[in-house]
Amino acid sequence: MTQISLDALTEQPAFDGQPATLVTLSNTQGMSIVLMDIGATWLSCQVPVQDTVREVLLGVASMTDFNQQSSFLGATVGRYANRIANGQYQHNGHTYQLTANQGPHTLHGGVQGWSHCRWTIVECSEQQVTFSIHSADGDQGFPGNVDAQVIYTLTDDNQVTIAYSATTDATTPVNMTNHAYFNLMGANEDHQILNDTLSIQAHDYLPTDNSGIPLDQGLTPVEGTAFDFRQPHTLGSRLLDDPQLKMVNGYDHSYFLGNTSIDHCIASLTAADESLTLQVFTDKPAIQLYTGNFLEGTPSRTGEVYHNYQGIALETQYLPDSPNRPDWPHHTCWLEPDERYESTTIYQFNAR
Repeated sequence: MTQISLDALTEQPAFDGQPATLVTLSNTQGMSIVLMDIGATWLSCQVPVQDTVREVLLGVASMTDFNQQSSFLGATVGRYANRIANGQYQHNGHTYQLTANQGPHTLHGGVQGWSHCRWTIVECSEQQVTFSIHSADGDQGFPGNVDAQVIYTLTDDNQVTIAYSATTDATTPVNMTNHAYFNLMGANEDHQILNDTLSIQAHDYLPTDNSGIPLDQGLTPVEGTAFDFRQPHTLGSRLLDDPQLKMVNGYDHSYFLGNTSIDHCIASLTAADESLTLQVFTDKPAIQLYTGNFLEGTPSRTGEVYHNYQGIALETQYLPDSPNRPDWPHHTCWLEPDERYESTTIYQFNAR
């Protein structure tokens, strides 16, 4: 594996004029991950595979490139991951207008969502780091003061555990996730992910319009469609076999998982050469599958650019536009002042 320096991320000032802080976690198996306080971002993931160490996470090598990219590479996104239609919602008789950053819609928290903010490093050890953020009342149009944390843990059996929590002083929607893009064949190479094999244990997916806003028909069975990953198959084998897929150049759809348990694997991705498998565990009721359909031109860690289908995102979350869809069949997305938002996702890497 070609070693890529991330020094430029700390040598160049971030949006606030101060350098970023990077944290490296490592385990006894030779695996390591790098995190950054800007966006509580997962920058790098190096996994031992076949007597070498393979970088399997898309990322950037400089703060200039980080600011230029709009793909949310590895960032923690919130307050609300995914889309909120027309950048607004109604609750208890009041209409809340949010900042729009995808046409009229709000994507991943708005123009200056949590992916674009500096998080505070609260605690740090060899295998765990805790980031926190305070989001003031009115941030991007959302009500309530919110205090959130994300804890990254790297275990000795090559698990990356991401634990999210948040509290608020006023009712507000919260939906946190990480926007990592994986390439199990090597993120610093020119491999596409279309020959990787994926399975998702979901019976229903959510059709959308070309902006990713759910259609009125709601959840739709995957059976007999190109969206059926209940049995493993390669990502490219049905990539454009449906009008929904042609419309957005591939997969960018949410799958409903139902009442999930953190002990149950809900998705599995295997590298084209079968040398490495990634398993996903979560207690969230949905997962967004995105095959990097519009990565073209995104600055890469090697100083070049990424191309379409060079990374896959598996984002655990609530279904999109939940504040406007009380009919979604999962636990409410509303966080109340007397409650605590908590969610955990595990990415398990298994080399062969």
